Amino acid sequence: MAKALHCIVWGAGLMGRLLSHSLAQAGHRVQVHDAGDPEGQGSAARIAASMLAPLAESAITEWPVVQMGQYSLGRWPELIESLPAPVFFQQTGSLLLWHRQDAPQAKSLVDKLFVNSQQLPDDCQPVSISTEQLQTLEPELSGKFQQGLWLPREGQLDNRQLLDALLQSMQQLGVGIHWHSSLNLKEIERLSDSGVDWVFDCRGTGAKSEWPAVRGVRGEVIRLHAPEVHIQRPVRLMHPRYPLYIAPKPHGVFVIGATEIESDDSSPASVRSALELLSAAYSLHSGFAEARILEINTQRRPALNHNLPGIRQPSARMVQINGLYRHGFLVAPAVLDAVMGLVNGELALANRFQLLQDV
Repeated sequence: MAKALHCIVWGAGLMGRLLSHSLAQAGHRVQVHDAGDPEGQGSAARIAASMLAPLAESAITEWPVVQMGQYSLGRWPELIESLPAPVFFQQTGSLLLWHRQDAPQAKSLVDKLFVNSQQLPDDCQPVSISTEQLQTLEPELSGKFQQGLWLPREGQLDNRQLLDALLQSMQQLGVGIHWHSSLNLKEIERLSDSGVDWVFDCRGTGAKSEWPAVRGVRGEVIRLHAPEVHIQRPVRLMHPRYPLYIAPKPHGVFVIGATEIESDDSSPASVRSALELLSAAYSLHSGFAEARILEINTQRRPALNHNLPGIRQPSARMVQINGLYRHGFLVAPAVLDAVMGLVNGELALANRFQLLQDV
């Protein structure tokens, strides 16, 4: 992009904000249209736990997601450093723990993680830990678990601080932002006829009419305030039905999730899901019994075939980015850099991560 371009970003979720920030920072004129509000109420990005755990995810996802996650772990600090407001970022590893009755299931998962880790750098190799080692890593958990797995270098960030900081940066860089702007494709095309060089469709499930393969995967997440609990790292707990995590955020807040249901339903969370998530938290640490429930949220995560993210170009001036699914924060910097490269005519990253899809 040798010259300054006029760009429309359609959707202001995680990818929309990252892309708007990066384009404006590079000196381009950017207009953003989003059907929602600045807080992003109900969006997948606002509700997510924003864990950055490529090896942990390798047990249940395809290898390109792991590659993008490894790449993004190095990019997040650079992106955060360029923002005008602080964003909590942590990279002290995550833990995989299980109760005694779940040991057989855990062994299968642990074996798979050790096999997958052979394709990662040496400093990413998982470490089996005993009760004594858990005492060093997370003292408040050592009495409940006899063994576990520590995944070094994996981390997390604060999603809401990030979204707010990206919005602040966009405003400072002069991005034109239009909230409650529910434009359809014809209206976007009409706008783009007035000298727009590129339209970037980042609407997630809102893009289903233009990209029929997009589907919503329902997830339910609980946010707690538990000042009596002092867990420092994200913890994954073995669960018979779905991957379950507890992610500590600043100021005693914990994000607990997430159920996973193949459904576009965005109605409130079910009693069963809430009970399962809360009982899992309590089984991890009894201090959660006195926690206060801040939110019980439902989200529809946008997914494509094989649950992999994708980029496609349906016309000369439009690029569609979608399918970040449950891996949004894990892969977003890799997808961002691939999109920026695509607009520049450079396909190396998009090909490396197998992101390009046919129209």
